[in-house]
Amino acid sequence: MASYSVLMTKSAAKELERVPTKDRRRMVAKIWTLTENPRPVGAEKLSGEDKYRVRQGNYRILYEIVDSDLIVTVVRIGNRREVYRR
Repeated sequence: MASYSVLMTKSAAKELERVPTKDRRRMVAKIWTLTENPRPVGAEKLSGEDKYRVRQGNYRILYEIVDSDLIVTVVRIGNRREVYRR
């Protein structure tokens, strides 16, 4: 199985910087696991959008998958209460 490339939007990178260090390390590890399996157990497809989410503690990582190019793009990172709001 080929591995996916992980890209991150500028806004997602800024959101990741605001996460406390302890949680940030776990989130980076979770994001890197998406290179091997972009749809891990526990990942859910968001209704009405072509995005998926994975949980990491009280935080959520929202991402898009482009299977034809083997790319995972992290578009949003945030606390579970705020991440779905625009």
